[in-house]
Amino acid sequence: VLVIHRGLSGPAILTISNYWRSTESLVVDIIPRRDLLPELSHPANGKKNPCTLLSKYLPRRFASAWCQYERLTRPCGEYSPRRTAAISHRLHNWEIRPSKTQGYKTAEVTVGGISTDAISSKTMECRTVPGLFFVGEVLDVTGELGGFNLHWAWASGWCAGQVV
Repeated sequence: VLVIHRGLSGPAILTISNYWRSTESLVVDIIPRRDLLPELSHPANGKKNPCTLLSKYLPRRFASAWCQYERLTRPCGEYSPRRTAAISHRLHNWEIRPSKTQGYKTAEVTVGGISTDAISSKTMECRTVPGLFFVGEVLDVTGELGGFNLHWAWASGWCAGQVV
């Protein structure tokens, strides 16, 4: 997951965008495989700001923005054990609700299209309109990142080309 000036991006977000709906939240583990509860609650870190501790594992600007978003302005030692546990939980369950996408102009992922039930899988010909062929991303076929959509476009085009 990449945090950019307009929001979230990167391979994970592009993959999720195939399935995400505007009414849904995303839950992100921003520090996977690391339990920071012992570090946040350790007496030696009592005078440190949570942002300082997080900056050891996250980019400083992101740690600062996350702490500001979570309203973490006091030193670690001033938070109750319950609040410290909640902070740790939020690091692994940061819930965000995207407000929008950047739209079709910058889209890298497409979803939807003509149902594959409407075509012959061998020729790509429309079952109800002989002589009409559909290939590539005009069909409701979605691949993972890594060239699968390009492969589908070429392979389906080749199939149609064999009978045209």
